Amino acid sequence: MKTLVVFYSRRGTTKRVAQEIAKALNADVDEVIDKKPRKGILGFLRAGYDATRGKTTEIEFEKDPSKYDLVVIGTPVWNGRVTPAIRTYLLQNKDKIKNAAFFCTFAGRAGKCLEQMEKILGKKPLLKKVLIRKRLDEGIKELVEELKTLTGSTL
Repeated sequence: MKTLVVFYSRRGTTKRVAQEIAKALNADVDEVIDKKPRKGILGFLRAGYDATRGKTTEIEFEKDPSKYDLVVIGTPVWNGRVTPAIRTYLLQNKDKIKNAAFFCTFAGRAGKCLEQMEKILGKKPLLKKVLIRKRLDEGIKELVEELKTLTGSTL
């Protein structure tokens, strides 16, 4: 099964998870770049506000998800919600994604993030997984095993 791991990461946690998944599954990886500044305290506050309001943003990414059997999409949780970058990615690509799996990383609460992603995509993902930052290594291991089972991988 040809797999693409797509992610957005502000601080690097979600990026780490995505890279480990891609390595374990021998999958391609694509980072979604948010063109809006999200650094520093003002960026952090603006990020939470934009996520809460369900805003989209201008993004960049490289790979065409229609060329993959499975697209694994990862996002941090901002104020219990999906990030504007992944919201925008899903809206732009929902008709191109054949099968999806979602994961989110968070330090506080997962909130409605995965449910929002499913609603935006308009179809049920094959897998949804929450990774708590304080148990990240354990969560990555569990997620990789579930994705290997899902894809039939023996890597």
